[in-house]
Amino acid sequence: MTPSPRPTAGPAPLPAPHEAVAHLTPGNWDTAVRLLLRKALSEFSHERLLSPTALGAGHYAVTSDDGTVEYRFTARLMALDHWQIDADSITRRRDGAEVPLDGLAFFTEFRGTLGLSDEVLPVYLEEVSSTLAGTAYKLAKKPVTAEELAGADFQAIETGMTEGHPCFVANNGRLGFGAHEYLAYAPEAASPVRLLWVAAHRDHTTFTCSDDTDYETLVRAELGEATVDRFASVLRGLGLDPADYLLIPVHPWQWWNKLAVTFSAEVARRRIVPLGEGGDEYLAQQSIRTFFNTSDPAKHYVKTALSVLNMGFMRGLSAAYMEATPAINDWLADLIAGDPVLRATGLSVIREHAAVGYRHPGYEAATDRYSPYRKMLAALWRESPVPQLAEGQRLATMASLLHVDRDGGSLAAALIARSGLDPEEWLGRYLDAYLTPLLHSFYAHDLVYMPHGENVILVLEDDAVARAVFKDIAEEIVVMDPDVPLPPAVERIRAEVPEDMRLLSILTDVFDCFLRHLGAILADRGVLTEEAFWRTVAGAVTRYQESVPELAERFERYDIFAEEFALSCLNRLQLRNNRQMVDLADPSGALQLVGTLRNPIAPYAPARS
Repeated sequence: MTPSPRPTAGPAPLPAPHEAVAHLTPGNWDTAVRLLLRKALSEFSHERLLSPTALGAGHYAVTSDDGTVEYRFTARLMALDHWQIDADSITRRRDGAEVPLDGLAFFTEFRGTLGLSDEVLPVYLEEVSSTLAGTAYKLAKKPVTAEELAGADFQAIETGMTEGHPCFVANNGRLGFGAHEYLAYAPEAASPVRLLWVAAHRDHTTFTCSDDTDYETLVRAELGEATVDRFASVLRGLGLDPADYLLIPVHPWQWWNKLAVTFSAEVARRRIVPLGEGGDEYLAQQSIRTFFNTSDPAKHYVKTALSVLNMGFMRGLSAAYMEATPAINDWLADLIAGDPVLRATGLSVIREHAAVGYRHPGYEAATDRYSPYRKMLAALWRESPVPQLAEGQRLATMASLLHVDRDGGSLAAALIARSGLDPEEWLGRYLDAYLTPLLHSFYAHDLVYMPHGENVILVLEDDAVARAVFKDIAEEIVVMDPDVPLPPAVERIRAEVPEDMRLLSILTDVFDCFLRHLGAILADRGVLTEEAFWRTVAGAVTRYQESVPELAERFERYDIFAEEFALSCLNRLQLRNNRQMVDLADPSGALQLVGTLRNPIAPYAPARS
């Protein structure tokens, strides 16, 4: 294994060429390809891009665009059209003769079926290659069992995740990272990082914060007096007045690859001044551009602009978009605090307390608001959940519930076993903490989140879920009611969503994109049958509805127990445009809806009076 690079003020250090690719071995690559093809066959079949032909006894086949290549596999078809495929069963035949699996050839063999344009295909193949290389790296690490990880601490679990988004096939593209930078900055590499800091002239920089903080208080608490004084000395040494500048934390990659070059005029004119490293060490989180402070876990997360292409978006941060972030977070925190149902679930949000962004005058004049050139220099500070913990509690990313180790062990199954609870009781507690707040936010406030595994942190107590913490608020919450009053600074989160698509925020984002996978994992390992799983989900919904009878009209209007709901396809978005999947200002406008899914909780609907 390549040793983790040490934090450095310069670019990520260059290991020897062979060391940087030590994980790229024939064995690791073949395993990575097989795992990726299992996911591609499963998710593309789920989204009805592929239509497997049944061969009998659980065996299926799909045939390439030109009819010369056939893939065969065994699968179990489960609720929500979920294809549980045995990776070891996948074979590839050309003109009837078996040939090796090929992780890139698959996408060219099915490019027409998948709708991959000449423009998108090569970039998508690069994302697939990077995803495969990342899997090979994870396979080269020392194995950690699901049981061991289930008892680990917050950051060990965070950096121990292996799969990424459960639906997207090309989910670890990170285009822009070199091999040495991957080792320095990828979450799974778990390399300590020191953030770089720049001073940005106030004429072009905006800082906003929550009502309970201010710039000086935040910066001095995060950096410490000595570092603030050191940075001020750098500015004075250049004949500049520190009062004319605001400090911005910068991802090291962003400085060396973008700001030092693309923003060179700003540096030359002293509008941007590099100051050096801060003193704290951080770990990159699953979201890549967000960092957890390991030197002082009670300090804020720092989210930075990072101009790499990953899973359908360039991962920059818009200075204009960041401006309203603290106000949106304050609004949501107040709403939760004022709602007795949400309070009773234990829900909390870790607020994005402050945001800072630089507006480059040249690129602002040359581009529209969607341009990645407007998203190169911004940052935000998000609360840490650590100070909120009570005695005996610990944290885990919700993504960990879908984690499966290389021997097939399930972390969720391990937590259930460790808790000593009946699986249905354990699941019920989790749903009360996670699903109930989502239901109530929707039905009582017309408010929806993007509640995927990486955006939710679970608070565990005795290995069961005690409550949930929602994060990544300002970019991903939506109010769908056109009439609900919102403060002017918060108005941005209002979006027009057609009436018949509103409940997809639960049925797609929660049922299809998360619970579908969790239910399949638990059923596959004999922990909980599919029937028991979805009956427990229905029970959690019914408990919630019975607790708020005053919302009965809303429950009837948006019937979560309806027999069917529209199938919304995520991979189709990325296959169509892997640089900008969705307009965040119009999240429903880009949806790819293909037919319907049978609702797995419909059979357990409460009797209507």
